[in-house]
Amino acid sequence: MVEKREASELRHALHACRDSFASVGLFSLFVNLLMLVPAIYMLQVYDRVLTTLSGETLLMLTLVVIFLFAIMGLLELVRYRMLVRIGNRLDLRLGTRLYQAMFQRSLITGSRQSAQPLSDLATLRQFLAGNGLLVFFDAPWVPVYLAVLFLFHPWLGLFATLAGLLLLVLTVVGEKITQPLLSEAAAEQIHTNELVDANLRNAEALHAMGMLPDILARWSQSHRRCLAGQSRASDRGETLATAARVLRLLAQSLILGLGAWLVLRAELTPGTMIAGSIVMGRALAPIDRMIGTWKGCIAARSAYRRLEELLLQVPVESERMPLPKPKGELRLEGVTATVPGGRIPVLRSIQFELASGEHLGIIGPSAAGKSSLARVMLGIWPVLSGTVRLDGADITSWSRDALGPFIGYLPQDIELFDGTIAENIARFGDLDSSRVVTAARKAGVHEMILSLGDGYDTVIASGSGLSGGQRQRLGLARALYGDPVLVLLDEPNANLDDRGEQALAAAMAALKREGVTLCVISHRISVLKDMDRLLLLRDGEVQLFGARDEVMARLTVKPVPATATARTHMAAMTGLAGGRGDNEQRA
Repeated sequence: MVEKREASELRHALHACRDSFASVGLFSLFVNLLMLVPAIYMLQVYDRVLTTLSGETLLMLTLVVIFLFAIMGLLELVRYRMLVRIGNRLDLRLGTRLYQAMFQRSLITGSRQSAQPLSDLATLRQFLAGNGLLVFFDAPWVPVYLAVLFLFHPWLGLFATLAGLLLLVLTVVGEKITQPLLSEAAAEQIHTNELVDANLRNAEALHAMGMLPDILARWSQSHRRCLAGQSRASDRGETLATAARVLRLLAQSLILGLGAWLVLRAELTPGTMIAGSIVMGRALAPIDRMIGTWKGCIAARSAYRRLEELLLQVPVESERMPLPKPKGELRLEGVTATVPGGRIPVLRSIQFELASGEHLGIIGPSAAGKSSLARVMLGIWPVLSGTVRLDGADITSWSRDALGPFIGYLPQDIELFDGTIAENIARFGDLDSSRVVTAARKAGVHEMILSLGDGYDTVIASGSGLSGGQRQRLGLARALYGDPVLVLLDEPNANLDDRGEQALAAAMAALKREGVTLCVISHRISVLKDMDRLLLLRDGEVQLFGARDEVMARLTVKPVPATATARTHMAAMTGLAGGRGDNEQRA
């Protein structure tokens, strides 16, 4: 039952617009009835005005027709505007939900996600607001026009019905032969756009290593496949559309011939002959337009299916009861985890506990699972088994919006977002200048910010114009903003100079005084000298955990190979590296 509700979430949004759709349908009723006015006008002119030679009758008929056409124009305008509002309402209803779903899927899959769902929503909105949807409102009235033709004469009705069926067959055939090609072309277009996004993110590396020609060749190959698929689909679709247009025009001409033959047999009046041609043209118009808009219909249907898949994959999170402000007690109970979407565990049976205010250094060789452990500890990655507890509660039971302000996280890859420096430090929440400055001072970046052109109001675009060290220090200020009780720093000094490392050490000392729980991942010994505990991780398993001095003592007493010094052997075991005089420092 839950799956059915989640699978139809997009349909629920459309169902919420049912009253508006009903109003459009009501307006379509009157519009299509008024579409009979030209035929009736022509019938009256031929059979009444021309036979009676009455100018007064012609004048009155003409005035009535002008009035009815004005009404029809207003109704057409109103229903079109209503469809535009329906599309906007759907966008406003689902836009935020899709943004959140894209964000959650990125966490679930562990990969970068494109903005394709928002493009799909725009495609669906444009289809709802365009002429494509009006075809489906007008198509149900085709039998009404055919009935009118049967009233004129059975042969006229039969001829128009056969022509309509032939056009309908062309529509179905067009859908069958173009839909697969259009779907493949759309998938290739999405892949091509993702390639472009990835290449632009790494433009400097591509330029520095002269990789652009080869990367450009790959993009061109994918782009050519996309163009070829779209061209094949367009060629077939346009062939059918042209055939449909020619057939409709031919049918309108032939029905005149059929009407003339019936007039010669005295079974039809000249006015009815002309009116029949007009009515048949109106009867076939929706089918003809359906062929012309079929490409947009297929695109909208594909977008609808992709949106349904995303909303099903990432259901709405249920409301959680608010928990008290955490103190920072962290406990991992037999945690086994893998990369989102993967099957092979990268962490196995991780178990340790940190009291509030304790500082933990996480060490180990490359690919030991340190960054994975950081993501699991913060609840970013789900666990296969075991539990991560913050203040005794499963970290997944916390509302992320409520818990976020109490968490500070500095990942290896620092991303700053479009906005001012102050907004980035304040995490784009309510801008409290005093708290922003306090966080910047803790991170030792206050003076650096003041040296910029507009200080805290300096606008940055994803960190452009800032060095790696500056981005890292701003990221540290963002992690320290507010009142975090748990701070996790992943390689916080990877891009720092001596001054930056001094500021980092001062920030960590301040966190110690404030009783903030701190976890630091680092390959440099100098960062770990004031840690309370150390955790040695190797191949996703805890090798050592305990007091810092105890763990370091156990590492240094291991037998040393004859071809290595004690320090290089310890570095090989732990992944630690000295730097800027660290070789002379004791751990």
